[in-house]
Amino acid sequence: MTKSEEWAHDIRREIIEASHDVGRQGVHIGSALSAADILAVLYCDVLKYDTANPQSDNRDFFILSKGHAYIGYYATLAKAGYFTNEDIKEQFMTDNGWLPVHPVKNLEKGIEFSGGSLGTGMPFSVGKAYAMKLASKPNKVYALVGDGECDEGSIWEAFMSAAHLGLNNLTVVVDCNSLQQDGPTEEVLKVDIAALAKACKWNVIVVDGHSHQELKDTFAKSFDNGMPKCIVAKTIKGKGVSFMENDNAWHHASMNEKQYQQAKEELS
Repeated sequence: MTKSEEWAHDIRREIIEASHDVGRQGVHIGSALSAADILAVLYCDVLKYDTANPQSDNRDFFILSKGHAYIGYYATLAKAGYFTNEDIKEQFMTDNGWLPVHPVKNLEKGIEFSGGSLGTGMPFSVGKAYAMKLASKPNKVYALVGDGECDEGSIWEAFMSAAHLGLNNLTVVVDCNSLQQDGPTEEVLKVDIAALAKACKWNVIVVDGHSHQELKDTFAKSFDNGMPKCIVAKTIKGKGVSFMENDNAWHHASMNEKQYQQAKEELS
């Protein structure tokens, strides 16, 4: 098992623990589990960051546009060292806690963007990447977007703007788990994300979103045409817990004790 695979395993375990801790309030578990491998590779092998100096001028920027992956994001930041799993236990979905549902900007904790409404992180990422370009800075920007989120018009306005501006410092990963709140993405609104991104003049690569080697190779791949990169990552919603995989009931849900124990055992 590689280091990033170990990270992904630990991230999934923390997703289950944190989701269980908040009880019947429910958590977007499936969306977080599908993105765990992407987040692990990003923070283990790709992003330039310093937890001892979170606001370093040399850092890369990660923007969680796919807000439903919040607990996976928090688990990743804890794994990276911005805070601890105990902080998640104390702060996640608690009164006045600094880890609410959908992240709130907190640079000291590694959170660059206040999310909430889907479709807003992608245009923010374009603005951040453009700012870095204008300042002739080498910092890179990475955004995680959901396939259901790609129903939002703001996503495609951002795609077109990024290509027009030649933002080759921007990489967007689309977590394509084929499910969204209202059902299968193809039934809600059939969108060929790769084809549309290519039509917007982006460099597009389709990968297995659970293959760490494919993800690493794709993040490392460079292009000389001055265009941004879109990684279409094919994933499984609820990945890692057998009874959650490809079951949209786990888009937002809570576990009973039997389910919690089974999930823990599968991730032990």
